[in-house]
Formats: sequence, structure tokens, C-alpha cells
Amino acid sequence: MKAAAFDYTAPRDVASLVAALAAARGEAKLIAGGQSLGPMLNLRLARPRLLVDIGGVAALRRVEDRGDRWWIGAGVTHAQIEDGAAPLPGDGMLQSVAANIAYRAVRNRGTIGGSLAHADPAADWPLALAAMDATLHVRGPQGPRALKADAYMVGAYTTAIAEDEVIEGVEVPKLSAAARWGYYKFCRKTGEFPDAAAAVVLDPQRRVARAFLGALDTAPRALSGLADQLARTGQWTRDDCVRAVAQAAPELDAVACATHAAVLARAIRQALPQ
Repeated sequence: MKAAAFDYTAPRDVASLVAALAAARGEAKLIAGGQSLGPMLNLRLARPRLLVDIGGVAALRRVEDRGDRWWIGAGVTHAQIEDGAAPLPGDGMLQSVAANIAYRAVRNRGTIGGSLAHADPAADWPLALAAMDATLHVRGPQGPRALKADAYMVGAYTTAIAEDEVIEGVEVPKLSAAARWGYYKFCRKTGEFPDAAAAVVLDPQRRVARAFLGALDTAPRALSGLADQLARTGQWTRDDCVRAVAQAAPELDAVACATHAAVLARAIRQALPQ
């Protein structure tokens, strides 16, 4: 199939971009890499009146050092993060996550902001950035505002970002030299969306301990109790993983619970190798 008819605009700055969204009154869609929206347009699952191409907005493609945090523009591609085109946080965590998103052809075009805005519950960035305690910065007609990465998703493909707002970038706290992290996902075929995923970040110097479960039917879910245990004792068992998954996602059947628990255990082993 081919997309339904739509108007097209390609603003060159954020102000023009926000103005275009406001004028469309909820009937516009933003397109960056088009790796998710492109197929939806062709299948006519999305029928916007206006397509707003943000690829030419240079301000959305910056990576900046902001002291204790890094700023990653929404238009930065997965491949740029993978290749280390600019210094990035997390002792390689973001590069590692980016390098295992789908296929290289997708990473060449897909953007971090596009992935976050699309909010597929099986996507990598919503999970990884929640574990890293990142903050999304969005802008609309009423000005800028901030959304925590572990709370901006309210459900599958549903976010707290308004239809007339755009993600400008993501601020990610820098991890200390003592930080350890783990990120693991189970895919039936390399490059496909995972059936289960988990992320763990332990940074004793900054007193940070975060663990999240992903690839659910909704937003990533925090495993605060297990994270606190890991930070406090560094000890854990497979049963601890099973209990944490069962408490965080009681809707999972026995097979799915076991799969998520196994993935969580792999992520913990990466962060705390024995």
C-alpha cells in the first residue's frame, strides 16, 4: 500500500517546528528517520494531514557536555551513538545499547528522539534511559518542560508528550568511574524486537541503584527492591529475580515470567560479574 495524501513541511529551526505543530491542531506527525512512521504511513495506520520533517533542524542533532550530564539531541541517530561520533556517558552503556538496536540500516536512519516518541514497549531507549535516570526535554507552544524517562510513557505507544510538543533532547547523568551496568534482551532472531529485556545501573559513588524490566505490554517497570538489595549487599539469587519479576509484572504467565527472570539475571551478571 501507499500512504494517504498529506501536506509536507521541513522547518529549519525549533521555533518553526513548534509553530507548524500548533497550526496543525493535532493533525500533524513528526518524521525524523522514519523507521517506525514510514511503514505506518504506507499501511495507512497513520493518516496525518501534515508531515513535519525535522531532519533539517540542526539544533536537534547536537551532543553536548553539560558538566555532570550529557545532552543528546533528539535527532541524533542510533548509529552516531554506536560509532561514538561524540563522547557519550555511561562507560559505553549507550554505545552498547545503540549497537544492538535492530539492523545497521535502521540504526543509520533511526533517531533516539523518534524511538522515545514512538514509545514501543519493546524498544531499547525507553528501557535504557529509564535505568540511567535520564530526563526528556520537550517544547511546545507553552514553552519547554521536562519529563523523567521512567515516567513519560503512560502505556504502549502512549506518552505524556502532547500532540503539539516535540522532544528537543535527552539529558543523561554521567556515571562515575565506579559505576557498573548491565543490559540484556532476549530476541528470537537477531535484530528483532525482544521478548524480554532488563537494565541495571549501579553507581555507588553517586548512590544510584536502578533496575528496570522492559519488553512488557506497557512502559518499563522499576525493580526498586531488587536494585536496593544489589546496592546494599551485592548478593542475589535466581529466586530473587523471579520474585522481582512476579511482583513488578503479575500479569505475566509462567513462561514469560521465567523468560524475564532469566534476562534479568543476565543483566545483573553483567553489572556484578561473579
